[in-house]
Amino acid sequence: MNKSDVVIGVTGLNATDNPGPGISVIRSLRHDPEFKGKIIGLSYDALDPGNFSNYADTVYLIPYPSEGEDALKNRLKYIISQTGMQVCIPTLDSELPGFNAISDDLEEAGCKMFLPTNEQYKMRSKTSLPELGAAASIRVPAQRVIASKNDVYSLHEQFIFPLVIKGVFYGAEICHSVEDASIAYDKMVAQWGVPVIVQEFISGTEFDVVAVGDGKGGLVGAVPMKKMYMTDKGKGWSGIVVKGDELMDMTHKFTKATNWRGPCELEILRTATGEHFLLEVNPRFPAWTFLSAGAGVNLPMAVSQLASGSEPDVMPEPDAGTMFVRISLDQITHVDQFQHIVANGECHGMESK
Repeated sequence: MNKSDVVIGVTGLNATDNPGPGISVIRSLRHDPEFKGKIIGLSYDALDPGNFSNYADTVYLIPYPSEGEDALKNRLKYIISQTGMQVCIPTLDSELPGFNAISDDLEEAGCKMFLPTNEQYKMRSKTSLPELGAAASIRVPAQRVIASKNDVYSLHEQFIFPLVIKGVFYGAEICHSVEDASIAYDKMVAQWGVPVIVQEFISGTEFDVVAVGDGKGGLVGAVPMKKMYMTDKGKGWSGIVVKGDELMDMTHKFTKATNWRGPCELEILRTATGEHFLLEVNPRFPAWTFLSAGAGVNLPMAVSQLASGSEPDVMPEPDAGTMFVRISLDQITHVDQFQHIVANGECHGMESK
């Protein structure tokens, strides 16, 4: 399998104010001048903006993780039979356990993936952050995992406000009082269920590192980024590639301690005194992944190569100073295209206007 004709499926085509990583991953793949293959967009909703762009050659709807592994397996096997999809790159936290569970079935059908194992997925979970920090010799904030609203009213015994309330999959709220924490708790439970993570609030500068581990403790490549502008949801809307020995050292420690396999994103905070804290690890590519390709380190293409059993391209040092500034655009399409996706669960020859 080579880059000139590989067929790659990518999930996460939502592109709202909290965008999924899919479009960024697809743009990275197409950024490689040797890539002449096809992209299959795998979407959960007929109105996902990525459905109506020209980034994917074909778009197929797939079932939500809540519908179970059999539904996902049968749908993907159909898509493989129709498209010859050889590699799949899932990009959302919540879908990874389901994709992992059917990986052998997909490989038998002709499609491979390069994902973290279920054990690795659990090791980096927000609820296991203290244990990960100890295993990797990485500094992490103090935290507590709670599963009852009553626990909110005793947080002052362990933490000094403000503190951070996090959902088990996504979401984070800075809380300045018990009342704030109570509201944030209800919000996270409504969205993602229990447990909820309570984390010490640490002030400082936020950095992210997108990386790919080789599954043997080594690092295929990594790009550290400093957040320059964030939305009210805490999402990076602008960032710049930096040279950061501490950031890279933490990334190496993480991949070595976990034998990390596949993509990940480390969220790191540097205090005014120069201390670095690992806030969380996301087990997939982030929405700003295209910055890695722009900085000369095409990590999605490396994952595609690893999934297919090929040696990835040698990753150079990222070009420090490379920036991204996210923009919002109105995607113009026609109702016929939308109706086709709704009625048939797929649409071929995507065209944007």
